[in-house]
Amino acid sequence: MRHGSIPGASGRVRPLTLLGETVLHQSCAQVTDFGPALARLVEDMFATMYAAQGVGLAANQVGEGMRVFVFDCEDDDDVRHVGHVVNPRLVEADGEVIRGPEGCLSLPGLEAGTPRFDHARVEGFDVDGAPVVIHGTGWFARCLQHECDHLEGRTYTERVTGWRRRKVLRQAAKASWASGSVPS
Repeated sequence: MRHGSIPGASGRVRPLTLLGETVLHQSCAQVTDFGPALARLVEDMFATMYAAQGVGLAANQVGEGMRVFVFDCEDDDDVRHVGHVVNPRLVEADGEVIRGPEGCLSLPGLEAGTPRFDHARVEGFDVDGAPVVIHGTGWFARCLQHECDHLEGRTYTERVTGWRRRKVLRQAAKASWASGSVPS
């Protein structure tokens, strides 16, 4: 039997911000109010992430320029990690660099081989302001780095180079969801 609430169960699904929308390409602001509005945002983010079948979601992906992300992702040992981080700082990204397939809910249907470290450590706070430290390996490390990038106004397309970058940006420009302002 599960004790406690299921993340996102009381949240509402919000529209996703897509590549080219301004809020997705700006550095997000530090959270200073750890009140009920923040808790509602986190619940909405979980509901949105699950509805879109994602493993992570940053606040700017639902139009909020705040330093918050949620995750539900497995690591190298198939251990599931579910949580959120407010005002996260990527304090370690090390180990082997692995180019692996990476997608994004803000670029639906697209992916590219993206280089990421296979270990990451993020420090921040929970919705109540209590400190948290999260370690990730493999796929979960990739997720942590991806979400931290979002909060700096970057998408995985900026980590991809050469023909891979050209291909994913060409696909984004032709996608049915494209706004016509896909960055180059």
